[in-house]
Amino acid sequence: MTETKGKFDFAIDRGGTFTDVFARLPDGRERVLKLLSRDPQNYKDAPTEGIRRVLEEETGQVFPRDQPLDTSLIGWIRMGTTVATNALLEREGERTALLVTKGFKDLLHIGTQARPKLFDLEVAVPEVLYEVVIEVDERVVLKQDSCLLPWKDSKRIVTGSTGESLVVWKELALDHVEKDLRGVLSRGITSLAVLLLHSYTWSNHEKAVGALARRLGFIQVSLSSEVMPMVRAVPRGYTVCADAYLTPKIHQYLKGFTAGFKDDPNPPWRYNSLISDGGLTHMEQFCGSRAILSGPAGGVVGYAVTSYSQLEKKPVIGFDMGGTSTDVSRYAGQYEHVFEATTAGVTLQAPQLDINTVAAGGGSRLFFRSGMFVVGPESAGAHPGPACYRKGGPLTVTDANLALGRLLPSFFPKIFGPSENEPLSLEETMKHFHHLTQEINLFLSSNQPQAMSVEEVAMGFIRVANEAMCRPIRALTQAKGHDTSHHVLACFGGAGGQHACAIARALGMKTVFIHKYSGVLSAYGLALADVVEEVQEPCSLQYEQHCYSELDRRVEQLSKRCHDAICARGFTSSQITTEVFLHLRYKGTDCALMVTAAAHPSNSQSCLAGDFRGAFTERYMKEFGFTIPDRPIMVDDIRVRGCGKSGIKSVHKSKIGHGQTKPIMVYEVVTKCYFEGGYLDTSVYLWEELQCGNSIQGPAIIIDKNSTILVEPCCEACLTAGGDVCMTVSSDPHCTLGTQLNTVQLSIFSHRFMSIAEQMGRVLQRTSISTNIKERLDFSCAVFGPDGGLVSNAPHIPVHLGAMQETVQYQIRSLGDKLKEGDVILSNHPCAGGSHLPDLTVITPVFRKGASSPVFFVASRGHHADIGGITPGSMPPHSTSLQQEGAVFVSFKLVTGGIFQEDAATEALMAPAQYPGCSGTRNLHDNLSDLRAQVAANQRGSQLVGELIDSYGLAVVQAYMGYIQSNADLAVRDMLRDFAHRQQQQTGSLEVESEDFMDDGTPIRLRVQINKEEGSAVFDFTGTGTEVWGNCNAPRAITLSALIYCLRCMVGQDIPLNQGCLTPIKVIIPPGSILQPSQNAAVVGGNVLTSQRVVDVIFRAFEVCAASQGCMNNISFGSESIGYYETVAGGAGAGPGWNGRSGVHSHMTNTRITDPEILEKRYPVILEQFSLRPGSGGTGKYCGGDGVIRKLLFRNKVVLSVLTERRSTRPYGLQGGEDGAAGLNLLHRADGRVLNLGAKTSVSLQPGDMFCLYTPGGGGYGREEDAHRRPQTKRRRLHETFPERGSIFEYRMAQEGV
Repeated sequence: MTETKGKFDFAIDRGGTFTDVFARLPDGRERVLKLLSRDPQNYKDAPTEGIRRVLEEETGQVFPRDQPLDTSLIGWIRMGTTVATNALLEREGERTALLVTKGFKDLLHIGTQARPKLFDLEVAVPEVLYEVVIEVDERVVLKQDSCLLPWKDSKRIVTGSTGESLVVWKELALDHVEKDLRGVLSRGITSLAVLLLHSYTWSNHEKAVGALARRLGFIQVSLSSEVMPMVRAVPRGYTVCADAYLTPKIHQYLKGFTAGFKDDPNPPWRYNSLISDGGLTHMEQFCGSRAILSGPAGGVVGYAVTSYSQLEKKPVIGFDMGGTSTDVSRYAGQYEHVFEATTAGVTLQAPQLDINTVAAGGGSRLFFRSGMFVVGPESAGAHPGPACYRKGGPLTVTDANLALGRLLPSFFPKIFGPSENEPLSLEETMKHFHHLTQEINLFLSSNQPQAMSVEEVAMGFIRVANEAMCRPIRALTQAKGHDTSHHVLACFGGAGGQHACAIARALGMKTVFIHKYSGVLSAYGLALADVVEEVQEPCSLQYEQHCYSELDRRVEQLSKRCHDAICARGFTSSQITTEVFLHLRYKGTDCALMVTAAAHPSNSQSCLAGDFRGAFTERYMKEFGFTIPDRPIMVDDIRVRGCGKSGIKSVHKSKIGHGQTKPIMVYEVVTKCYFEGGYLDTSVYLWEELQCGNSIQGPAIIIDKNSTILVEPCCEACLTAGGDVCMTVSSDPHCTLGTQLNTVQLSIFSHRFMSIAEQMGRVLQRTSISTNIKERLDFSCAVFGPDGGLVSNAPHIPVHLGAMQETVQYQIRSLGDKLKEGDVILSNHPCAGGSHLPDLTVITPVFRKGASSPVFFVASRGHHADIGGITPGSMPPHSTSLQQEGAVFVSFKLVTGGIFQEDAATEALMAPAQYPGCSGTRNLHDNLSDLRAQVAANQRGSQLVGELIDSYGLAVVQAYMGYIQSNADLAVRDMLRDFAHRQQQQTGSLEVESEDFMDDGTPIRLRVQINKEEGSAVFDFTGTGTEVWGNCNAPRAITLSALIYCLRCMVGQDIPLNQGCLTPIKVIIPPGSILQPSQNAAVVGGNVLTSQRVVDVIFRAFEVCAASQGCMNNISFGSESIGYYETVAGGAGAGPGWNGRSGVHSHMTNTRITDPEILEKRYPVILEQFSLRPGSGGTGKYCGGDGVIRKLLFRNKVVLSVLTERRSTRPYGLQGGEDGAAGLNLLHRADGRVLNLGAKTSVSLQPGDMFCLYTPGGGGYGREEDAHRRPQTKRRRLHETFPERGSIFEYRMAQEGV
């Protein structure tokens, strides 16, 4: 297939703004071309126009634009396109209907129930892709041998593709479906997505519906069982909706594209499209769910093939910096795929290259906020663009580069200004920078005697931008145990060349590689790509000897399907390779890895496809630091990837032989460019004028048609044999920095301290063993100053915010001089800053030579699944004393003199057994393993801060710890002053107050007195009710966490969440109250319930928004063999300018809910309904969000525990808005009785009993009669609201979804 001699071959990347064309000519030469993707005055379609221009210029023939092109000259055409991505971002796909199992019409609206932005009170969530929902009265459930449900009639038993048996609970009635589908067609909707529960393994009902829909005339019918047959209904549902929504648009575009060519007598494989996993597929098979990364995937293939050396095997980081965002990826001999990722708020379950997009690019805006330099995430976009574009835009990273002389307007086309005929404007940029510099110097006048110059300000923003882009690269490499410095940085895209040297130096990398086609690398990557066919099916086998024959049979079957499909596209068997992957996990865990056995050949103890056990355990050890030898390995999916080798040859030529480099003397011009030391003479070269072996010493600028490369001082650029630029980067010179505040360094240190906390978290996740920490990511890591004050904390779990600071400072007061080097402290007691007992905090004091006391502290807090007490899980709904909730640690030395105190820790963890009705920990092994992991995470944090001290000195690092805290202090003071000003204008008073009630009538009262001049406030909770009999008592640390959360929401922008947030705040809590209970009070409900009421009271005082559901709806059930716990969403409160979101978690929790299919697969329960609760949100000018209805039918005897609030009191409305509806907990007994369980109870259930949960709605905002005056909100592009994607983003979302 690859032989197309004498023909023109085209690889085209059709982007949103530009279309890039790579052409291989009949004589072997190569050409590249860049043109506007939309230019209707000159041509209909950019890819067709690019082909036409090349053919005309190379053959001398005339090809009129209004006539189809002759394909006889063309060998092949390959295309990557953003058509699907743009349709998703703009929500301009095909009108679509969703057909779903009855009871789940709102399943995709609720999704995981977690909100995407933790501190966004509006809870901006992308809308669903479908227009209409049809509920189908059908149901299949997995057969459970232990099920004791009394069947009313005989049910059909079927076998799924995984080998599992299923019960057809409710047969499909196609006549009812037909009536509904005809109604949809009558509305003009011809695209249908079908999602039926458990169709991943048994798809008969879906196929029957699909056949009916096609017969009725639906043009696009997407079945979830065909699009991606993987367990988990929610991501599979999003994927099938995206497929139905986007595929018609893609086919519509491709039909228009192919119409630009004459009828083609050759086979159809002439036209191929790039899919998200980096492989080529025939255009007819190019579908919406596989097209989202079609464009960026070409860039990954491009740098992977051109930058990675099979001999050196040095891994490569791809760095693609564009206008609004930067893409980061990694290649080490194999493409790194993810199988679930979110783009524009839609989670797609499909193989995709792991391309991580961060909101930092050339168009990222520059801000100076509360004494700190801030870059992004807001972007200037293409219109108006940066200030230098002459369209009234703001200052951006591009402007900073222009101000420093790193961009040269004379080398740019004159395409700027209102008429798009002017050059870049240095004057406009400098005018903006002068204004910003004055603002910065005015702020600094009291702290920094020497004013900053415009150049210093611009350079400061560049350094902050570089540090922001370094963080995802560190995360991408260190997440899987790789050393960032042992990589090559492959730079492409328009803006990356100006930052490549600085970023490589900051990360410790020595080499930067920039391909000659870096400006069009996605198009070139298409030319290098292979044709790919992937097949995948679910599985439920163990990876054991007795299952190998079945695994081998299924692998052989899938491999043949791949092989035959590629053969049908013109390949011979010698050109085809297949690779087998198994999706493996340890039994009882959720952490599955897609594993290839390419480096592990089969043996007598493995299946024929390879030694997957060896491959899995090796990779598990690499990523997580341990294995679980005695645990069975489960196969969740079988995947086969077939490749037809079809890419053009690209030889890796990045090396320059010894003695071959030669300096170049000819340059275009010498300019002045600003670096750390001031202005330096900088030679400017044109890339096309350079010759192989030329060596250029920095500082220098190399200019290409599509990019500008900055060679920084002490760096060297060489032109390789292939015409590419390879730069050698010098080490970072030793920093000389004083203890006096430097605002640029303040921003950089803020990133560094956050990065340290993030890296601690990665170590903890990798080395822990429990599901709670390793998979649910229920932990926080933090760095503290010598006084125990919080400096940085990651991730931002609301109930952990600021709480660890109380714990560390308690240990300093309690232990003092008893803290020695090599000691590690364990604590969880509420009197010592604990939140609830399962959250174990491990604290490491760090000493330096010559210092008598700790110079700083690091700590990690993790939620342990069980630490003893009266119920499994250590979260009893009916506890009345602390001892009933598990093991207690106040100032326990977990490590003494470097030795882990296993015996003493074991004794303490088993100690609750001495109390009546209590047990010691029920999972000692996991407790000890996770505590060791927390010690290891602290050790990593200690090492990283130590390296920072080695670079800058102890005094400097400690000084900047203080400055970062002061920055948060300043941001909160600014917010309080602004509120005081508005409050005084409206009421003449600087005091506000509010109260709300717990369901038992306990009041929580707050009075806030604000000092306008100081920007300080007193939060006085005097009048709050006394400690209660039960467990809704909240330790002081919980109130402080809730307060920091509220302050951050009210500030409304990213600030460091540290001790400084509370510096301007004085908190008064009466001892003996529900918010500061006695030493032995039960507190588990305070953490999960009372914390929400504290938030409600604070927001009510400041009139920020109406109350959200005010509850976490803690539901648990279990028996001697199983245990399950979940929190359930409700309605969010409305606010000034927004309706409350329905079916979402709010405020102090953001937990993801278990997918319906996983729930039913692992537990003795059938989820009968999970949908919104209509009318439960309060009405008003802006309406509160609705709560949800969740019905659980139990198949076995279990004990159900319910720990909830807002069952008597209702979430308040504001400014005339109505209150939201209260929640309700009902139990439907199998004998027909219906019982109201109340807010808090524990009850034994029998098979056939059903628990029905109705969660509260959110309060409304404003009077309902004013609703018609509601202003129209401007619709934003989704990439502006949700710009990030990739595994790093998914990890952070998972952390914040705890």
